[in-house]
Amino acid sequence: MTERPEDKKKQQTREDRLRAALRANLQRRKAQARARADGTDNKSENGDTGGDES
Repeated sequence: MTERPEDKKKQQTREDRLRAALRANLQRRKAQARARADGTDNKSENGDTGGDES
């Protein structure tokens, strides 16, 4: 059977969404890595040690 043009468009848009999500994830991870390398991680700025406040 042949694919309808609508199916190809759906597949393309799904691929575009996945590609965009992967790109955003990569950018976020790079920013996190740069922040860690600079020593400006959000946890260290806020004084959050991850411990219990009891």
